[in-house]
Amino acid sequence: MASSTTMEDLQAKRKKYIPKGVSNGNLSIAHHAKGATIVDIDQNEWIDFAGAIGTLNVGHSHPKVTAAVKEQVDKFLHPGFNVIMYEGYIKLAEKLCKITPGNFDKQAILFNSGAEAVENAVKVSRKFTGRQAVVSFVRGFHGRTNLTLSMTSKVKPYKFGFGPFASEVYQAPYPYLYRKPDHMTDEQYIDWTIEEFKRFFAATVAPETVACIVMEPVQGEGGFIIPPKKFVKFVRDFCDDHGIVFVADEIQTGFGRTGKLFAIEHFDVVPDLITVSKSLAAGLPLSGVVGKAEILNAADPGELGGTYAGNPVACAAALAVIDIIEEEDLLTKSEILGQKIEKKLLELQAKHEFVGEIRRLGAMVAVEIVNNRQNKRPNKEKTNQILKYANEHGLLLLSAGIDGNIIRFLAPLVITDEELNKGLSILEKAFAQ
Repeated sequence: MASSTTMEDLQAKRKKYIPKGVSNGNLSIAHHAKGATIVDIDQNEWIDFAGAIGTLNVGHSHPKVTAAVKEQVDKFLHPGFNVIMYEGYIKLAEKLCKITPGNFDKQAILFNSGAEAVENAVKVSRKFTGRQAVVSFVRGFHGRTNLTLSMTSKVKPYKFGFGPFASEVYQAPYPYLYRKPDHMTDEQYIDWTIEEFKRFFAATVAPETVACIVMEPVQGEGGFIIPPKKFVKFVRDFCDDHGIVFVADEIQTGFGRTGKLFAIEHFDVVPDLITVSKSLAAGLPLSGVVGKAEILNAADPGELGGTYAGNPVACAAALAVIDIIEEEDLLTKSEILGQKIEKKLLELQAKHEFVGEIRRLGAMVAVEIVNNRQNKRPNKEKTNQILKYANEHGLLLLSAGIDGNIIRFLAPLVITDEELNKGLSILEKAFAQ
């Protein structure tokens, strides 16, 4: 049933009562959603290639998730794990310890948001090492709190005017093969980036003072930049050599998005800690830090936690999500979905000179929009035109990248062929307009 309140009424109230600092890629008002389709209050359908920015790998309103949530709601909403324990938190911690990479003793602690997970990974790393400095990477994104903004690379719209930021936070170089100097081969560029990484620790911060290095295995907001395996392995070895905690930020890349449960598995390295959120709980606020027990156990009772951290309703959703990924073989579906999107993008690349590099790891797919493929100059204007057309014609679509010229695809892994083809048809028209 359609809402009795009109779209225009709600849009006017949004403008009056909600700050403009909260951006909206699409100005329609959702009414209900299932799978990869959202229906607004005027009964218009939207194919979802955004997935609440990578939060809905199992899709909207998956019946197993909604059933688990309803069952938990009838028991209790939130007694507070710090006050009295409950089974869902404990079972989810056990499950996360079992499904994450690494054969060592593990523990897991739960929070509300991705930024909270990153903050607490930093906290326990500092406590464990007795060091203060934190290293992230250029083009990285880790959240919107003061510390995580300090770790985040993109100035506008995230950081501009919100300083001062946290001290002892540094950003190391991160390879970007599409933007390498023309005179270098891929191998030469990778080796050069590794040398730059080493120089960074000579010129900017001493490794002996660094508590942790936090790396997105694939940079999300940075534009789905996939690093070479050699670079990731070097960073892992560098951490081992200098007693630095290696943290994999899997908030956008986790839970099947890249064709493996966690993206770091593509690089044959095992992190000390992993931060998780987004698709963990199918849209409910939940995050966690999982990893070596000796690191997570460094904090004393009362030093970690939060009022709503590990909410039991969100935990119930997360346990259902993990089952769904296995039962519906979403890791295989992720790779197949990524191949289909890539195939369409290659067709568009053959037609349009402004289509630059296409990048993919599983269903984590992106395409660079450029002036032309010779100069590779970022074309933000064309990107915005494509997004505007898509969001006006039934397709939810997002950009990314420091220059705002990258279109990223975060469709639910459960998307049907009918939904996918409908979305790709709108995409094709958006590129051709």
